[in-house]
Amino acid sequence: QVQLVESGGGLVQAGGSLRLSCAASGRTFSSYDMGWFRQAPGKEREFVAAISWSGGSTYYSDSVKGRFTISRVNVKNTVVYLQMNSLKPEDTAVYYCAVYRFNTAATDKNGYDYWGQGTQVTVSS
Repeated sequence: QVQLVESGGGLVQAGGSLRLSCAASGRTFSSYDMGWFRQAPGKEREFVAAISWSGGSTYYSDSVKGRFTISRVNVKNTVVYLQMNSLKPEDTAVYYCAVYRFNTAATDKNGYDYWGQGTQVTVSS
């Protein structure tokens, strides 16, 4: 059974940092690109960052570039991290990780499958 489990969310003050984790299990994901998305109340789910299967290539939305870092570890299972620094109130959202499986732009959520349940990030001003 495929499972993606996000963790590491919480409440933090503006300017603070959080590190999100996404543990993927149930099949081998070491050959798949993966990504992070977020969804704020009343808004569409938006792309945050993506990483290639090897970790050699990364992509970021303009809104988080320079503040967030995506990384991954491919050992027995795949774990994808999102280090978030200099957090802003507008970063408040539920953060999801997903597996890139379909031939779309890496920023397109329709290209992703196997979504996790999400982890809440709240940044207070």
